[in-house]
Amino acid sequence: MLNCRPRICVLYAGLLAVVFALAGCSTARTTQPPETATEQLLISTAVDHAVARLNLKIAPGTKVFVDAQYFRAPLYSQYAIASVRNRLLQLGARLVSNRKNSNMVVELRSGAQSINHHQLLIGVPAIPIPVPLVGIVTTPELALFEENRQVGIAKMAITSYNRNGVLSASTGPLYGTSHDTHWTILLAFSWTTQNIMPK
Repeated sequence: MLNCRPRICVLYAGLLAVVFALAGCSTARTTQPPETATEQLLISTAVDHAVARLNLKIAPGTKVFVDAQYFRAPLYSQYAIASVRNRLLQLGARLVSNRKNSNMVVELRSGAQSINHHQLLIGVPAIPIPVPLVGIVTTPELALFEENRQVGIAKMAITSYNRNGVLSASTGPLYGTSHDTHWTILLAFSWTTQNIMPK
């Protein structure tokens, strides 16, 4: 039996309660498709922000053919291309499906569409421990301060020229970013800051 002063006993009991409260199990979850909804939103929102910077000068009613043969992105390339087409319509273009029928060709290219992940932890990370007859047991993470940040990045560029191949305009790189950050302080206080969903 443990002999201790009342205040120390209360402290020990409190610490044990915290340990038992934190000791738990977690279940790994597989997403369908492989990317989580948050990852999908990070990339598509970054694309939205990049496309919003597109400001070609197009005379209203100009017949425009969108050439996407050089646009290669590992994820959501069709979304990016459709977003550019939507933006061109907003700027006054009249989209056509045949290069020969166009007054202007808009050529797209992609430089990046991906996510950077940064994590800062002050505390004790989750530690996998092999347990005989059980397997791997992961201890809970104890975060005095944690910043878990995901940043979506999109880079694209557009060149426009007439049917004779003469340059009309070149945007140069258009960048768009998005973010989703989860904060934790003193084990229990947590919140999220993001720009991928309406508030």
